[in-house]
Order: sequence, then structure tokens, then C-alpha cells
Amino acid sequence: MVHSPVAQVFRAGYQELLQLTRAKRQVVGGEDRMTAEFGGIENVNRSMKRQQNVELTKLEYGLTFLATTGSTSPFVGLFGTVWGIMTAFLGLSAAHSSSIQAVAPGIAEALITTAIGLVAAIPAQVFYNYLTGRVHVLATDMENFMSEFLNIAERHFLS
Repeated sequence: MVHSPVAQVFRAGYQELLQLTRAKRQVVGGEDRMTAEFGGIENVNRSMKRQQNVELTKLEYGLTFLATTGSTSPFVGLFGTVWGIMTAFLGLSAAHSSSIQAVAPGIAEALITTAIGLVAAIPAQVFYNYLTGRVHVLATDMENFMSEFLNIAERHFLS
């Protein structure tokens, strides 16, 4: 079974077109009144549009998680940086000296938390942008395919 979104849109349109042409032969007896009585090309269009929406929903699944991760992770890293700097200053005041040993643990925590936030944010943002672009391309492909399919169906089957 083909899992391409465009193939699924085709399947929906083809099934509706098949039902319409069967109804035309059985009910109308060869007369070309089918488009007015059964909805014709509008039914095919609605069927394909509905399937396109289903496919886009599937394609967009998980994008909000990537967007949220990409936009919030730097703030988590920033919060860790602030926390680490506060820890460094507390270590400085507790040691009553201004040596590197007093501030090193807090600075290290700050840098690690910042790095973790960036390690999460950068790939999430890159994948979000890539996948959003792919979804847009597939949505355009489905839209173009629907137009062509409807033109052919109307020209050859529903005119």
C-alpha cells in the first residue's frame, strides 16, 4: 500500500469518481444529468479536499513539539546560567575569598546548562524548519494534483 499523501488524495478522488460514474450509469441511464443530480465534480473536490486535510494533519504531527523545544530550550539554558552564576556568587561569599575555586562550580553549572539548552534547541529548530518546508511542498503538490485530477475528471467523465 502506498503511503504517499498525494496517492491518498488520488485514492479519495478516484473512489468518489467511481461512485459517481456508477450512479450515472445505474440511475440516469446514460443521460448526462449526473453532475446536477449527484453533485458531480463538487463531490470529487470535497472528497479530495477532506483527504488532503487528513494527510496534512498527519504530516504536521509533532511539529508543535519541535517548535516548542526550539523556542523554549534557550530560555531553560538561560535560567540555568542565571542559577549557576547565583551559585557562583554564593560560593564566593561562603568562602570569604576571591579565588577561582570558590566560583568554579557555579560557573561550570552555568556553562553546562547553557550548552544543554543549545544542544536541544538548535537541532529542534533545524528539523522544524526542514519539516515545515517539506510539509509546504507536499501541500502544494497535493493542491496541484487535485487541480489536474479535477480537470481530467470533468473533461472525460463528468462533462
